[in-house]
Amino acid sequence: MSITLRAVVPDDAEAITAFFLAVDNETKFLLFEPGERTRGPDGWRTRIEEIRSEDHNEIFVAVDDTTVDAGPRDLAGVLFVLGEVRRRLRHSISPMVAVRQAYAGQGIATRLFEAMEEWARAHDIHRIYLHVQADNHRAVALYHRLGYHVEGFHRHAVRLDGEWVDDYTMAKLLE
Repeated sequence: MSITLRAVVPDDAEAITAFFLAVDNETKFLLFEPGERTRGPDGWRTRIEEIRSEDHNEIFVAVDDTTVDAGPRDLAGVLFVLGEVRRRLRHSISPMVAVRQAYAGQGIATRLFEAMEEWARAHDIHRIYLHVQADNHRAVALYHRLGYHVEGFHRHAVRLDGEWVDDYTMAKLLE
């Protein structure tokens, strides 16, 4: 399997739509429930253009180069970076990452975070922070391996299948 990491382009809108349709049904660790995302390819194209037009925002995709058919290539993973617009906070970004279940455990999230950190250094970013469900043990372990530290614990942050789930704020400072 060959995976290419790159910045998203508006022509990825159809692949992003398919990616989230699939991943929302594969995991309970994202904040959207199945069917809750209603943005189609045209909406994603517009959203991609909006996000990428801001100086401290980016979207990285992990493209499965082995999927060659008439449609868009499959996305193995996606990492959104949303930065702060307020000057006092412009040194901070917050990523959201998702990897398709079929590609889990292959280092794709690690590679996406490495690409994001390289981009962040080039954009004078000093602080990366994220939220993660406390029961998402694989993600918490990954973030620890990548140098992130728990900064906060949020009780009952998410309501999932009628149960309360806690989450963590984790952060890493870039030198």
